[in-house]
Amino acid sequence: MSALTYEVKDARSPVAVWLRTTFPEYREIQAEFRVGAGPQRVVMPAGVAPGTQGAAIDFWLRMLVDPHPSIALPLVGLLSRRAPCVRAGRELLRELAVGEQPHRTGSGEVELRMRPAGFAHCSDEWWARVCYALALLVELYRAASVEHSRLMRLDESSGAADLLGLATDVEVADLVAMRDLAVERLLPGLPAGPVTTGMTFDGSADLKADADLIAGGMLVDFKAGQGGKPRTDGSRTASLARSDLDQLLGYALMDYSNRYGLHTVAVYAARFGHLATWSIAELGQRMAGHSIDVARLRTEFAQLLRGQLPPYQS
Repeated sequence: MSALTYEVKDARSPVAVWLRTTFPEYREIQAEFRVGAGPQRVVMPAGVAPGTQGAAIDFWLRMLVDPHPSIALPLVGLLSRRAPCVRAGRELLRELAVGEQPHRTGSGEVELRMRPAGFAHCSDEWWARVCYALALLVELYRAASVEHSRLMRLDESSGAADLLGLATDVEVADLVAMRDLAVERLLPGLPAGPVTTGMTFDGSADLKADADLIAGGMLVDFKAGQGGKPRTDGSRTASLARSDLDQLLGYALMDYSNRYGLHTVAVYAARFGHLATWSIAELGQRMAGHSIDVARLRTEFAQLLRGQLPPYQS
């Protein structure tokens, strides 16, 4: 089964075609996002792998707000045995999930959680290295090729300390800077109410999709990219791709039963410290060019995922 993040980037996919036909207007929203974000506050250092660093800060941001975040995907990646670091990974996950045992849900998915409050005494460097290690383990699950992964530097005798040593000092400092900015710019903007991270939707049974954060009915997608192309002075402006907007709309529509009571979607640009929010009705209306019926669109989207998408993927 494919994933929403891949389908919205494939212009020929029925998912992308439907979203871009149903919601054709987006450039004004992109421009507003770019202006609202202002200057880049945490510049990505040279030599940093954007994908791994982005996944690492995703983990850290989730741990800031979720008292019991899932670390199941790193375990799934580890169990794939695509890298010779099983011992190291098991040691780390066992430490993080103290008092917890992995189990399978009714749908057969592996579940494993940690309690960040139990590690409040640990240093920023430890947190950064843990999140980087978790990001590397997730790549064993998601990446098509892992032959160049840093995990290949480890062997069967390596331990958790070796796994935590894979992040460079520069990467650690970069993650700490993004964390500090999020404490200042993201956390105050989150509404009160139930918090969940790494959640899936009713529609995830039709198309893989797991979002970063829902807080009080607001779905937040984290983006740790550098932004647009460098200007002559080397600075960058924030960017919001059409596929990013499609991803937000897709998440909202895949909550077929309104399980999460979503009313708002948002993007947090981690290197700009910018939280952009839209009510689902507002975003849908502006992008569609007319008022929308969310319940009807959820039904249409479900029919698309179950009817048109499978033949395209085959």
